[in-house]
Amino acid sequence: MKRLAILMLAFVIAGCDRSVIARGQANSDAIPQVEVVRVVSQRLSVTEPLPAELTAWEAVAIFPKVRGFVDEIPVDRGSVVKKGQLLARLSAPELLADMAKAEATLRGDRTTFAQLSEAAQTKGAVSVNELKLAKEKVRSDEEQVRSLSTLAGYLTITAPFDGIITERNVHPGALVGPPPETLQNAVPLLRIEQITRLRLTVPVPEADTDAVSEGSTVQFRVRASPGRSFTATINRVSHWVDPKTRTMAVEGDVDNRAHSLDPGMFAEVLWPVRRPEPTLFVPASAVVDTTEATLVERVKAGRVERVPVRRGKAMGEVQEVFGPLEAGDFVILHGSEDLANGARVIPRPSQS
Repeated sequence: MKRLAILMLAFVIAGCDRSVIARGQANSDAIPQVEVVRVVSQRLSVTEPLPAELTAWEAVAIFPKVRGFVDEIPVDRGSVVKKGQLLARLSAPELLADMAKAEATLRGDRTTFAQLSEAAQTKGAVSVNELKLAKEKVRSDEEQVRSLSTLAGYLTITAPFDGIITERNVHPGALVGPPPETLQNAVPLLRIEQITRLRLTVPVPEADTDAVSEGSTVQFRVRASPGRSFTATINRVSHWVDPKTRTMAVEGDVDNRAHSLDPGMFAEVLWPVRRPEPTLFVPASAVVDTTEATLVERVKAGRVERVPVRRGKAMGEVQEVFGPLEAGDFVILHGSEDLANGARVIPRPSQS
């Protein structure tokens, strides 16, 4: 009987041990295992595509300064011209008639002044005031002739710089004249642009203005030349952020002596983005967007801490983040909303 009782007690104890072990295994299975990675600190270095526009280095709308008829206009759209080359010649018969009349008046008044000066040699023949008035009249005539001569010079229109004619709006015989005070809707005779050198204007987002440096080069592409890259040298930074778009205008110079590009083209610039100091990065999959916030799940002492962060720039497969994290912290590689703040987990370092 004693031996039977001992055997029964042994079975009971063994059953209890198996029950404890099973409960332990069940509890262990209830704690999820998560794959974790370290937060790293490094310098951001990426390129970001930005829209840009190419414009002529110099562009001028040519308007007549005097009223007249177009006698000659030897250039047309697409004509390549040199500085000082004839663009148009006008005729203004009334102006030329006024100039001839002014010159005749000047000659007559000069003769009168000369005669009075000679007569003044005889004491009392000519008053001092009369001689003075004759002299002033000559000066006034000379000024009138100079003014009309200047206006007559405007009848010949020449190129202000080397360039190409991009617009022509008149033909010989047309009556033209100075534009109104507001040039917004005025139509020019011609438009000339210098295209051997172009300006590349890039509106850089406010967050990326720290990367702007004069003298650096950037690469850009245009739709007209797929698969081909061009280079611009950054030479002008506005140092002013447009409050409407929150961007800063930056200008680069483009060598276009090969005439591969044209003013007005839209471009895509591969803008380099840099940070002056190292920042924190995590895998992109670690960042979770919830309805309340953007966060990462840090694992500390076997428990989940939901840490709110702000996204920065993406760099390959990692995401720049800003928040109460430190380099070396462990975060869950594949973040989700399933784990509550403070939940127990078993961290397992990622092998990837």
